[in-house]
Amino acid sequence: MKSKLNLDWSVVEKARSCAKNIALNTQKFIDMHTTVAVERTVCRLLGIDGVDEYGVPLANVVVDSIKKENALSLGVAIFIGNAMVKLGITPQEVAMKVSNKEIEITKIPMADLFEIKLAVSKVARETVKKIKDNRAKREHYLQKYGDKQGPYLYVIVATGNIYEDIIQAKAAARQGADIIAVIRTTGQSLLDYVPYGPTTEGFGGTYATQENFRLMRSALDEVGKELGRYIRLCNYCSGLCMPEIAAMGALERLDVMLNDALYGILFRDINMKRTMVDQYFSRIINGFAGVIINTGEDNYLTTADAIEEAHTVLASQFINEQFALIAGLKEEQMGLGHAFEISPDEKNGFLFELAQAQMAREIFPKAPLKYMPPTKFMTGNIFKGHIQDALFNMVTIMTNQKIHLLGMLTEAIHTPFMSDRALAIENAKYIFNNMEDLGNEITFKEDGIIQKRANDVLNKAYELLLEIEKQELFKTLESGTFGGIKRRIDGGKGLDGVVEKHKDYFNPFIELMLGGRN
Repeated sequence: MKSKLNLDWSVVEKARSCAKNIALNTQKFIDMHTTVAVERTVCRLLGIDGVDEYGVPLANVVVDSIKKENALSLGVAIFIGNAMVKLGITPQEVAMKVSNKEIEITKIPMADLFEIKLAVSKVARETVKKIKDNRAKREHYLQKYGDKQGPYLYVIVATGNIYEDIIQAKAAARQGADIIAVIRTTGQSLLDYVPYGPTTEGFGGTYATQENFRLMRSALDEVGKELGRYIRLCNYCSGLCMPEIAAMGALERLDVMLNDALYGILFRDINMKRTMVDQYFSRIINGFAGVIINTGEDNYLTTADAIEEAHTVLASQFINEQFALIAGLKEEQMGLGHAFEISPDEKNGFLFELAQAQMAREIFPKAPLKYMPPTKFMTGNIFKGHIQDALFNMVTIMTNQKIHLLGMLTEAIHTPFMSDRALAIENAKYIFNNMEDLGNEITFKEDGIIQKRANDVLNKAYELLLEIEKQELFKTLESGTFGGIKRRIDGGKGLDGVVEKHKDYFNPFIELMLGGRN
């Protein structure tokens, strides 16, 4: 793609090289550690499901029992596999016996390690096949109905009640939405367990549970058949249960997941060591399942100035890209995030927004970029808000953004009504149709405002990446570089769930999913 911005591609390549070094250096720590969430994910992928009499997920029960004996460094797969071999039972039966205190899983005499791995790997391959089949089913639907050209219209539902969400999601699909995101209930990212079953109460969103995923997936398949379109489902693979939610999504055929390497650290104060280990396994699962991940750089601009700190967004996009590649995600699955968050009172603000969006498109040409609407400067004036959203829609179509989260004219007032979504979809469709080929028709003035802005942001991002490479990512996060938010290396939530791996550590899914791609 010819650059409209006259970008210095040598700077782009040097920035990408810095980001790769940053990610590889951090990966050394990741490879040496596991977490309680990673091990619970292994339990779930081995078929352990359900809760005990107190409502505690059986995956938590098993992992906690092993951690209590300071044995988690070997990984749960070793102990589950050993119980399978010695007792001749399934992983689910192992979990039930642990829950009922019929066995102490770490005290069972160890069978031959080869025999243990063989037993576990047989079950793991069955799960991997199911996830492959889900991916094939998605591809079948896309082949049958055809995939959309141009931006995907992405809307959210957030009633707190999964059954109400389904009603609203179906309505949004009929109005023209292509992606439905079910917002998680406030605070779920800080729960160190995944709630169970269908839920009907939540504040600001609906609990992410496997049953809720199943119900919504089924509903969207139903309305998709009615409309002759495949409707993608999105949820939030972040927080203290990041890899578990990735596994649930893979098992229930979700299509898009919010899955950022840094978001939980910055905006939920989750320990950085915990998050970095969790994001790796979650991205391996998402990559294998064919899920598009959305990253969260847009959030930086809710706490930092969109003009002064634009380079931090680009730097984070470079870093997220490299962590995703290490986990086996293809560029076509990287919904790298950015946002339309410059103050509407800023002179030439639209030109700066256009420069940022075009720059992201040129630097990450294969990525289905996720572009977020104005939120920070929405005032409750619905007429002005609708115009702000229209300008946002214009940038999307002019720069070929792919995942377009629709702005709502009532953003600063309340959770959107179905009528608000209808107006947002109408606004976007009108602009996308009338301006469909505008981006191909225009060029930018040489050394003009737009070109200068983009190159200035690129150069600053490269300088920042050089600094991060020098001091390493963890120390950078301590210094408040991203979003103006400082986090301590050993602070935040979830550090006690990080465990150094034993030399005999075993997780069958990393090898199966990283090594078993088409």
